[in-house]
Amino acid sequence: MTTLTAMYQPLFEPIQLPNGTTLANRWVLSPMITNSSTQEGEVTDEDVQYAERRSASAPIQVTGAAYIEEYAQLFEYGFSASDDALIPGLTRLATAMKQSGAKVILQLTHAGRFARIALKDFGLVYGPSEMHLNTPNPHQVYEMSPRKIQHVIRQYGAATRRAIQAGFDGVEISNAQRLLPQQFFSKFSNQRHDEYGVDSLENRARFGVEVMREVQRVVDQYAPDPEHFIIGFRATPEETRGNNIGYTVEEFNTYFDQLLEVAHIQYYASASWGHNIFAQKLRSGEHAGELMNEVVHQHLAGRVPLMATGGINSPEKALDALQHADMVGMSTPFITEPDFVTKLEQGDEDAIDLSLDNKDLADLAIPKRAFKDIVQMMDYGESLPKSARDRFRSDANQSEVNYFKDYQ
Repeated sequence: MTTLTAMYQPLFEPIQLPNGTTLANRWVLSPMITNSSTQEGEVTDEDVQYAERRSASAPIQVTGAAYIEEYAQLFEYGFSASDDALIPGLTRLATAMKQSGAKVILQLTHAGRFARIALKDFGLVYGPSEMHLNTPNPHQVYEMSPRKIQHVIRQYGAATRRAIQAGFDGVEISNAQRLLPQQFFSKFSNQRHDEYGVDSLENRARFGVEVMREVQRVVDQYAPDPEHFIIGFRATPEETRGNNIGYTVEEFNTYFDQLLEVAHIQYYASASWGHNIFAQKLRSGEHAGELMNEVVHQHLAGRVPLMATGGINSPEKALDALQHADMVGMSTPFITEPDFVTKLEQGDEDAIDLSLDNKDLADLAIPKRAFKDIVQMMDYGESLPKSARDRFRSDANQSEVNYFKDYQ
């Protein structure tokens, strides 16, 4: 019988979150939308079966993006946390994810000005400021009124309550990858001049701070054990476009410190789009040229564990990422290799296989219409072999054609 290879032992050391919750090892199943829910955002049998198959993949697992209102929807077949009627489906999902003992987290998101499905369904999107965008087609972004801002903040709270009632162990609030809280903090997307505006860091941070304060309020009121309910935070620590700066890591570190004043955050997940994000270097500020995760990790100074993500698809990369982080998050590798961590722990790392060739797709429980509109994002990170990504692209497109034939 083989055993864990000694060099990988650091990946299997237990870790304790600030609230005392102990995780068996350093692995995390990171968010991945399969795009297999209904158009109304209801969890399907395929969602549940996919989650069940990966319930033993990592000791802490974060769902794909659950949108908090219809105007927040980015993925056409993503699931929703916007209505109490959706709690039974979310309960099924949480139960499936927890069946092997994992701590399970519902990621709550609002796409703001990038809410592509809201644009398709309603003909409009809104964000911090009025502006004109050309993708996916020319359209206007409407500026959120102060009343609407308060409405969305309450929706984050309501979605948190639903996560609690559905049996999740926590929620993750994403400020990453150009979602609405990041849009308020960024000088690219925030051009307003009121108390939520661009004129000071405090104002740019206000929306995110108030969201996190509301989430903590709801946890304190509704969670059976508020102290051990997990509030996670996902973020893109720096935003640059060429020589232009949306915000520096120094500014974002200050923002995160403000969040810690209003909420008991249990982890910080560093995330973005691109190739090998876990090894990304900063482009601006006093730390330009330094490793992004190293700078963030040093700033956190043990107060909150840092989760490295983005492009980690091998044991070697995981070890590399752990040099400047406390946990290692993967998403796409668990699609084709749900047993990645188990095989590594058993000393069978040579059996880890991220391809789809000669694999039983039924055993992997991959939904028939999975990853429609998601494969392009997989292409950015290249965490799966091109052959696997092309297979998903072909299968999703053909299944979509068949779906609409059946529907008609």
